[in-house]
Amino acid sequence: MALHVLHYRHHERDQWGIVADGAITPIAGEFKSTADFVEANPVERLLGLSGPTIPESEVQWLSPVTANQQFICQGANYRQHMIESGMDPDVKKFNMIFTKATSCIVPADSTVVKPKEVRFLDYEIELGLVLKRDITSRETVTEENLHEYLAGAVIVNDYSARDIQIPQMQFYKGKSYRTFGPVGPYLCLLERQDFPKLKELVLTLTVNCTVRQNDSTAGLVYGPAETLTELSGIHDLQAGDLLATGTPSGCALSIPSPEKQRAAAQLPDAEKWRLFLNMQEERPQYLQMGDVVEARIASYDGSINLGVQHNVIVEATA
Repeated sequence: MALHVLHYRHHERDQWGIVADGAITPIAGEFKSTADFVEANPVERLLGLSGPTIPESEVQWLSPVTANQQFICQGANYRQHMIESGMDPDVKKFNMIFTKATSCIVPADSTVVKPKEVRFLDYEIELGLVLKRDITSRETVTEENLHEYLAGAVIVNDYSARDIQIPQMQFYKGKSYRTFGPVGPYLCLLERQDFPKLKELVLTLTVNCTVRQNDSTAGLVYGPAETLTELSGIHDLQAGDLLATGTPSGCALSIPSPEKQRAAAQLPDAEKWRLFLNMQEERPQYLQMGDVVEARIASYDGSINLGVQHNVIVEATA
């Protein structure tokens, strides 16, 4: 059975608890990081947790992934998103990996600050996966042993400044502004039998109640097992680290057709990027002040439900 874990603040104290029907059962102990929490609290230990509860409405949400963990991301990892980006998912030969600054991580109900220098602010709903244990050498992760490596799942919104990310070729910089990484509300801890459902989760993102993104994890190009296998051969991973698995189609970003890209390649850089920014200027889908963005991820049968993220776009004050 999947369990909803909430990291929260109550009476000036940061705590962790199990959420069911709007009530929180606190988990005993002090856990300063997601690593500390997942290592001390396997899902099997928490299934029988009981005791006094507090209403969820009385607490302040915190991110279930703390800022002292790694924030690793996959790019162009859904078939339809690749197609709308002018790529062929059947010939892609590499897993695009990048990182976001952990200082961008905020709770799921946070406001998202649009910096003054950013013209084209985009949304990207993503399934986030939280590691259960350290990986410090090359390992082979499979569908059969994936449960040994992952503790559970969260919602991630990979907000992106497209006018920084694309023309400057700066994924890290364009995606790492403060508040550009809401996580949660819940860390959904999974039992072994829950893992097959990671392939049938529905991701839905709305802006001002209008659906912009709606797809299933069945469309992933590189799945969690092969991605963790690849990453294990590159660098160390720790328990509690976050892997964001990519976004479906429906983002505000508009990519020129392959033919236009080939033509633009012959132009001076300044002219090429002027045309690109003009194309984005015509896209009303980019986020504006006051827009309300909501993100949901759940299985078809509802047995896995990661909750709802709710973000309002606000203007930077400095």
